[in-house]
Amino acid sequence: MTSRARQREQAEALVRGHGQIVAELFDVGESRTVAWPRRPQAAALVAQLADPDRGWDAIVIGEYERAFYGSQYAAMAPLFEHYGIQLWMPEADGRVDYQSEHDEKTMTVPGLSSKREITRTSIRVRTAMAAQTREQRRYLGGRPPYGYRLADAGPHPNKAHAAWGRRPHRLDPDPATAHVVRWIFAQRLAGHSVARIARALNEAGVPCPSAADPARNPHRTAAGWTLGTVTTILQNPRYTGRRVWNRQRIDTELADPGNVTLGHTSVQRWNLPDGWVISNRPAHPALVSEDDFVAAQNVNAARGPAPRDGPVLRRYLLAGLLACGVCGRRMESAWSNGRAAYRCRHGRTSAMAPDPARPKNTYVREDKLLPHLPALHLLLSTPAVRARRRTRAGADVTGTASPGEVIAHLREHEITLSRNPTAAALQARATQTAKTVTETAR
Repeated sequence: MTSRARQREQAEALVRGHGQIVAELFDVGESRTVAWPRRPQAAALVAQLADPDRGWDAIVIGEYERAFYGSQYAAMAPLFEHYGIQLWMPEADGRVDYQSEHDEKTMTVPGLSSKREITRTSIRVRTAMAAQTREQRRYLGGRPPYGYRLADAGPHPNKAHAAWGRRPHRLDPDPATAHVVRWIFAQRLAGHSVARIARALNEAGVPCPSAADPARNPHRTAAGWTLGTVTTILQNPRYTGRRVWNRQRIDTELADPGNVTLGHTSVQRWNLPDGWVISNRPAHPALVSEDDFVAAQNVNAARGPAPRDGPVLRRYLLAGLLACGVCGRRMESAWSNGRAAYRCRHGRTSAMAPDPARPKNTYVREDKLLPHLPALHLLLSTPAVRARRRTRAGADVTGTASPGEVIAHLREHEITLSRNPTAAALQARATQTAKTVTETAR
């Protein structure tokens, strides 16, 4: 009997002689740790609570542990009580009495047990996966890294899984792409930059990983090699032949700090190398030696930014507001010589070959633009809404907004600034207006 059928049978037995079930809601594929307002079916039920014509007056829970995790009962019970909704559960042998201290304790304990079950299961699974990686060097699933392909690894070591016909996999070098990985590491060890390696691969017409395996990458454009693609390969320790697990972890954080009843959401983050689990022996053929892999990381470190005495807070006040007056693209933030700046490379990346016909990069410092914002704000503001102040002589004088106030105004009204380097002009474009200020201060 499936879990869904078992829960329905329990619910029907619970209310037999008291009423009938008019609708069935079952969240398939949703974790019990997710709060009710964020489960599709449970959220649909909650949305009907305030409707007097909803057609039902009670909620029947077939399996408490699947419905209420941790303190979810304490969060939902007052809502049910407020709208006059009865709650029926096997743990209460029928209807739950919201005013009964005994029922409240009875409902709280299973929720904590459910949370404890999830925690213990997670610990057991992670411990087993760590042992399988470190001692058994077993392939634990997922897509193979670029340069490898999956191969049959023989009978399953677990007799039960072997009886079911399951067979493990291992990584074997892919004849079509393994040599590309070796070439990338060789170029890096020769001192070439990541951008130069990516550019050479694109110029040679080598298919990027998403183009080489489109079946596993339908969500990617397969347009070509990027700096991130090359960097990911250079930093992947599995090319040394070792099995590596736990490079990433899943943390939980509040879905909305302003509404804790929404529960927690999962966030994937990278672990530091000291948190990785590495096999004690090689598990598959290596594409690069361990010494060369470590040397490649040192090249990356040597070419990194010069260390500073302390962290530098980088703030871009105009981020997302500037568009290039040459090509119309959004200008990207760029930190240069300790100052905020903005640039546009007109669609070119470092992984692309230079084009002599391409316009020169557009570049402007933030501190060169901020003094012109108040004048631009005066052009955008209509006389009816301009802030005015009275002088001692009784004359009305238009107030001047600060750059921070102008930036807030631009974001509120979704106004984009376009900077033309040839005319040295800053133009503001709203939905139906366009105002221009010439940059006199260079």
